[in-house]
Amino acid sequence: MEGQTPGGRGLLEKPVTASRGLSSLSAVFILLKSALGAGLLNFPWAFHKAGGVVPAFLVELVSLVFLISGLVILGYAASVSGQATYQGVVGRLCGPAVGKLCEACFIVNLLMISVAFLRVIGDQLEKLCDFLLPSVPPTLPPWYADQRFTLTLLSMLVILPLSAPREIGFQKVTSPSSWTSVFSVFPTICFGFQCHEAAVSIYSSMRNQSLSHWALVSVLSLLACCLVYSLTGVYGFLTFGTEVSADILMSYPGDDGVIIVARVLFAVSIVTVYPIVLFLGRSVMQDFWRRSCCQACGPRALANPSGLLTVLWVTVTLAMALFLPDLSEIIGIIGGISSFFIFIFPGLCLICAIDTEPIGPRVKCCLEVWGVVSVLIGTFIFGQSTVAALLELL
Repeated sequence: MEGQTPGGRGLLEKPVTASRGLSSLSAVFILLKSALGAGLLNFPWAFHKAGGVVPAFLVELVSLVFLISGLVILGYAASVSGQATYQGVVGRLCGPAVGKLCEACFIVNLLMISVAFLRVIGDQLEKLCDFLLPSVPPTLPPWYADQRFTLTLLSMLVILPLSAPREIGFQKVTSPSSWTSVFSVFPTICFGFQCHEAAVSIYSSMRNQSLSHWALVSVLSLLACCLVYSLTGVYGFLTFGTEVSADILMSYPGDDGVIIVARVLFAVSIVTVYPIVLFLGRSVMQDFWRRSCCQACGPRALANPSGLLTVLWVTVTLAMALFLPDLSEIIGIIGGISSFFIFIFPGLCLICAIDTEPIGPRVKCCLEVWGVVSVLIGTFIFGQSTVAALLELL
């Protein structure tokens, strides 16, 4: 990948094979791990909102085509642009203005994911406190069992110290009745399947970087992810029906031993993943900080604001998690923003990338149409999910 320029390697030329890098199995595993997360808890509720198993499953299958397409496009765009990050690819192919929009979406998306993580942790803490303090009436919890205290304490004593290191390597030690209701499943699908932000970095680290090989990795990863999410959605929906919660663990009784273990393990998992999300968002903010300071004050202003940004990130996400008590509202916002990374930016990258490639007019026309369709669908999902989330908040 080193030294490539736009148009430097054609679509039909021989693949680049690095002497060192990720194997196919490792790439599938990392891509799958990037997708699976807190969205798993929300799929049974999404099946209920979509009107049942069949309509939700059909929407999921249709979305899967565009999800896989987006990953393949990002691999191709990374090959053409020679960039190793998502925002780098978008900035090189689509111009600096779209690149800055990508960075802004990147920060907001990661910020809202952090809020969702804290919201999930807060839900589990609430149920655990109910189990540990059975004699206390649920309507009058003591101050030390209140979620505002427990989540704040956990954030300050555990999450903030884990997020403080400047290098990510530190984290290795933790490690219905109408058709309109069908559209409500889109934000959950976007939130649950989003691994596209990491796709460029994974592709650039692969040993075999041929487009066909990357397509196979993308298909296998998202099919496995689809199986896990579908089984969870079907089982949760059939178990609780219309009474299912946005966080499926909240639908289970608080005194079930197996569920208690699941709550603890899931909360620990989220606590260890949160600093990684914070690191990614902080790195983009630091790049923006350096560029802004360099333009305004010169090289003398290039101080590293890592500590300040970390405290600010934890404080803002904690406040939002306590202010937005419903996980479904948070996922609606995340799903809307995720449509940029899954549909809009890949579509724009495809349209811009094929202009640098020596391909036939018919193929070029088909690819341009697919890019436009992807952008339009992403715009629709962003508008629909964002408006729905704002209406719920109001």
